[in-house]
Amino acid sequence: MSLFILLLMPLLGGVLAWYSERFNADLPKKIAFISLLICWLPLIPLLNSMPFDASSLGTSQWLINESYNWIPLFNINAHLALDGLSFLLIVLTLLMGLVALSSAWHEITKRTGLFYLNLLWTLAGVLGVFLAIDLFLFFVFWEVMLVPMYFLISIWGYESRHYAAFKFFIFTQAGGLLMLLSLCALVSIHFQQTGILTFDYNILIQNPISGDFAFWVALGFTIAFLVKLPALPFHSWLPDAHTQAPTAASVILAAVLLKTGGYGIIRFVLPLFPEASIELAPFMMLIGVIGIIYGAMMAFVQTDLKRLVAYSSVSHMGFVLLGCFAFNIYALQGAVMQMLAHGISTSALFVLVGMIQHRYHTRDLNKLGGLWINLPKLSAFGLFFGIASLGMPGLGNFVAEFLILVGSFDQYPKLTIFAASGLILAAVYSLLLIYKTFFGQIKRPHKSEIADTNSKEWFTLISMCFILIYLGLHPQPFFDLVPISLMKLTFLTADIGALL
Repeated sequence: MSLFILLLMPLLGGVLAWYSERFNADLPKKIAFISLLICWLPLIPLLNSMPFDASSLGTSQWLINESYNWIPLFNINAHLALDGLSFLLIVLTLLMGLVALSSAWHEITKRTGLFYLNLLWTLAGVLGVFLAIDLFLFFVFWEVMLVPMYFLISIWGYESRHYAAFKFFIFTQAGGLLMLLSLCALVSIHFQQTGILTFDYNILIQNPISGDFAFWVALGFTIAFLVKLPALPFHSWLPDAHTQAPTAASVILAAVLLKTGGYGIIRFVLPLFPEASIELAPFMMLIGVIGIIYGAMMAFVQTDLKRLVAYSSVSHMGFVLLGCFAFNIYALQGAVMQMLAHGISTSALFVLVGMIQHRYHTRDLNKLGGLWINLPKLSAFGLFFGIASLGMPGLGNFVAEFLILVGSFDQYPKLTIFAASGLILAAVYSLLLIYKTFFGQIKRPHKSEIADTNSKEWFTLISMCFILIYLGLHPQPFFDLVPISLMKLTFLTADIGALL
């Protein structure tokens, strides 16, 4: 029951953290830290066997597969499974959970027990999304992510936190409702066509539904995932949520919650609805390209550091959407790499923005400038992650975007050319962020009580630097995991066979 233990640890840890606040205000964060460390235990055997390769994995898609009866009346099982794709995203989730904990260590001083309860339960929901193979269980975890993140924003956020939290709740709840309706339609149609009532992914994928109604079911799933990605025109909740959320919530939101949208498309939409996915592809590719350009242009005109980074996420997630619907193994590998690299680089930028706000009590670019003189270590990290965001060769972001563009060009050359302009626009807003914040005119006089990065902050940021460098210089172990996870995509069989 290693996967169930993985889910249980953050749930129990959150309850213990909440209860421990009555004894000591510092106990909740220590319990949260221990809980996240225990979550790594079920993954140790897999981590020890890294790097993976196709020959060692064989032909089985699942590295770990666990299933137990849950609601036999409707043939609903507590079915969890781990393959290469979910393994990568779970490692990302646990790493970013530690980063979020590090950023909240001194920032959160009120109602700490409740804060770490919500933080750990959000992580538990994300882990469940990446592990659930029964679609009903997947929907349950999809909704579990929503409520604790709402409280993280509305209780510990900034001045307009209630508006941002409510907007986040409405958008994601609407997407969840659409997913539930599509899920019920999928199971009903599958039952009519095969006589089998099931919510199990492994059974549903063996007989993909066909007919005109399949397109609308696929569209319902796709829109639900686009809301969380987010993609135009469902993106407007993200800048508000990021701007008002505390740093730890922004880290979790950018690093892993957005990735659930891309994961849902790759795991469920493409294999369950192959014909409908091909019909949807031109529209999704167009939305992705528009999102790349729009997000970059909006990032360029922002004066709030958090909103700038948030709109850059809209642009970067456009590349993920592009890679998902290119129907090319290289583009899909690039989409997965983009989810990993974006999770690291953008989370680091939010951590840096939180550090700057904690020291100078502002995120306004017009009130910042010349921070390199006062805070050289923090500024050096800002320079590195700003360059990573624009796609500098040698880092994971470049590998991801390059693969997506190469894979997409074969099917949609014109759209890919427009998407490539996003690399230029990314350089513009990233360099603008770097110049206005760390260089330029000094607008904030140095104060002796404002310290540079401490040892905890330095260790957190330098670790993220090394991960991005490793992704950029040696991505092959991560690529080896992806084809096994995509074996069910019939239109990629030839490409996957060539790789294996």
